[in-house]
Amino acid sequence: MVQADELLGDPPESGWDRRKRATRQALKHAAAALVEERGLCGVTVEEIAAAAGVSTRTFFNYFPTKEDAVIGWDPSVLAELVDHLRHRPPAEAPLDAVRETIATAVSPTDGDYRELLRRLQVTRSDPHLLAHYALRFGDTERELAAALAERRGTDPAHDRYASLVVAAVLAAGRVALMSWCDAEGRLPLARVLAEHLEILAAGLKEPRGAHP
Repeated sequence: MVQADELLGDPPESGWDRRKRATRQALKHAAAALVEERGLCGVTVEEIAAAAGVSTRTFFNYFPTKEDAVIGWDPSVLAELVDHLRHRPPAEAPLDAVRETIATAVSPTDGDYRELLRRLQVTRSDPHLLAHYALRFGDTERELAAALAERRGTDPAHDRYASLVVAAVLAAGRVALMSWCDAEGRLPLARVLAEHLEILAAGLKEPRGAHP
């Protein structure tokens, strides 16, 4: 997952928030660059932190593992997405609420789509990173499904509708990201995501002129 702070409608960033965002970006950049050069097994957390100009302790304030730094997953970002979903308009349909939340999640606030593309390419080049990516998607799915159930006033453990909505939207988002990556970022990411989500919203009906 990538940054969504500005698109969540939050107040302007403070100096502290800007420094935190810059540190997070530096760690993600360093992790992807080092792993791209040496492979995942050839890079340590200490080396990533040093390349980003911070301490190892600071690294763990942002990312639980080196794998998370490469794929860009951060618990605080997931918490922001959950909070965003909880505060979508109460009358908004569940599918629309989750769609809007995911749309913010795949839009880098700094506009550096090249960095996002690089991290996706590095992730896809390593089976362990791909597995970790899938694991974090599962974490995101559970947290968002619980938040959606909360919006619906249901028990998250038994709300199959909430779970299915979130799983479907996240799957569409993941496929959109990979399609965008396959195109080497030549198409606008927002448009690619919107097209995938529109197919989902239409009930997965086969588009006219579609080919097998």
